[in-house]
Amino acid sequence: MELQTLKKEVLGGRLIGREEALWLAEAPLEELCGAADEIRRAFCGNCFDICTIINGKSGRCSEDCKYCAQSSFYHTGAGEYPLLGTEELTEQARYNEERGVLRYSIVTSGKRLTDREVDRMCGSIRKIRERTGISVCVSFGLLNEGQFRRLKEAGAERVHNNLECSRRYFPRVCTTHSYDDKLEAIRAAKAAGLSVCSGGIMGLGETMEDRIDLVLAVRGLGIRSIPVNLLNPIPGTPYENNRRLTPEELRRIVAVFRFLVPDASIRLAGGRGLLPDKGRACFLSGANAAISGDMLTTSGITIGQDLEMLAELGYEPGRWERG
Repeated sequence: MELQTLKKEVLGGRLIGREEALWLAEAPLEELCGAADEIRRAFCGNCFDICTIINGKSGRCSEDCKYCAQSSFYHTGAGEYPLLGTEELTEQARYNEERGVLRYSIVTSGKRLTDREVDRMCGSIRKIRERTGISVCVSFGLLNEGQFRRLKEAGAERVHNNLECSRRYFPRVCTTHSYDDKLEAIRAAKAAGLSVCSGGIMGLGETMEDRIDLVLAVRGLGIRSIPVNLLNPIPGTPYENNRRLTPEELRRIVAVFRFLVPDASIRLAGGRGLLPDKGRACFLSGANAAISGDMLTTSGITIGQDLEMLAELGYEPGRWERG
């Protein structure tokens, strides 16, 4: 097996499998990353999909996800507040749009929003769509198809729901809901006509096999917006002492993912601010999307800084619409 041969086959339209991806995970880093960037340019051009998120409801989460500062199982000092009002959500959407952001995601804590909360969010989304041209994404937990349909009718375009890791490793990360619960919600969102953004967190203790299985699962669902989070070990969570992955490890992960999903938005998300170069090397290794601005419970990178870096790298902000 040769890396350049695999690259040519991917460029020719062949989807590689698990064993080939595992082989790539051991390939020379610079050659791997260069090949991944070539694949990215061939399938996605220089379009860079940049989005921002707002923490629309914080803390007191009933779920025990071991990485999360907002879980009620842990004592992290994270802020707690109910759903934000329409005016604040709309003002933040306008603020982001004025700075060149094309997608704006409202993220809420908890297993799922109630029907009443979904109705409130539908009202807020309608107002955002009336006052701005920004695309609205939502991350409201494990909703059903009917709830997703109401959100789509209100103007939401995309649902975010991370699988987090492989099916094999998921029970070690969360016990209060299952991998199949996640899959059910993703399928419900797609059935409602919404596109889906789903990826995972690197550094939970998973193996490269787990990471590859995660991407294969996402690929099998027809999803082409894949967040890659770097674990930020939060004091007070069970993962507070996890080793941080190195920039080189993250570059390798991104490059292997690009071989597996050549036409996707591979989106650097949470934890990007931990990287000394804020993700620059990953954007030359296959990644072509990012979450900018503040994260849910940690500070991020400013929109202006990101847009300046992207211009230097030859990227152009745009919506990449593939799943």
